Amino acid sequence: MTEALSDSFALVGRQMRHIRRMPEQLLGITVMPVALVVVFGYLFGSAMQVPGEGGYKEYIMAGIFAQVMLANITTTAVGVVGDLNNGLVDRFRALPISRSSVLVGRTVADAVLVAWTCAVMAGVGYLIGWRAHNGVLQTLAGFGLLLLMGFAMSWLGALIGLTLRNAEAVSALAGVVMMPLAFLSNAFVPLDGLPGWLRTIAEWNPVSAVVSASRDLFGNERGASGGAFPAEHPIPTAVVVLLVLIAVTVPLAGRAYQKAAAQR
Repeated sequence: MTEALSDSFALVGRQMRHIRRMPEQLLGITVMPVALVVVFGYLFGSAMQVPGEGGYKEYIMAGIFAQVMLANITTTAVGVVGDLNNGLVDRFRALPISRSSVLVGRTVADAVLVAWTCAVMAGVGYLIGWRAHNGVLQTLAGFGLLLLMGFAMSWLGALIGLTLRNAEAVSALAGVVMMPLAFLSNAFVPLDGLPGWLRTIAEWNPVSAVVSASRDLFGNERGASGGAFPAEHPIPTAVVVLLVLIAVTVPLAGRAYQKAAAQR
């Protein structure tokens, strides 16, 4: 166990050194989220009406944070496919390191990068008028929940990348997964105006639970709640769903890695 942790930290450090040597990689994970904050905050914020004093600028931030966490599916999946195709996995097989540490290093490093993105987005959000009203501890809990989502999405991305092993196929499937999760939720618009059947689907979307839970922890208005359990109890729903997803995807990704490595 100690050796596995040591190997994992070493591989996380390896990923971070790549960023230090090529800091331009940070642009790809920073510019687009910041652009989303500005566009949604100013362009759509003037047209959208949501309840509460904070308006759409406070409503939208949790949704954009969640969308960035979802993007970890593609980030990790493409990274894993790159590791498979450039011979890195073959080199790791020749080293006396834990097999699990390769995936742990990749997913933890991607979670660290998305934490950086969250920090930048929070700063930009503050400048355009977003505020967290529930104090430091609950605000940190809100970000912690979002990062847990990002970590879960990284493991899902690792599983997808190890299963498909093709960058184009990974990007296509990740888009198919991300689009309905992001837009058939309360991330960008309140659910009040949706037809009953569609609102039920959106309320049971796990992304809606994470977004609503984050808004509750930040003290931002989250709109009217429906009768569905996730809408009434978003925080425990979000935590349980994310932990279950991690518990399922971690062993599946581990087995997929062993299978992929054996076929190299």
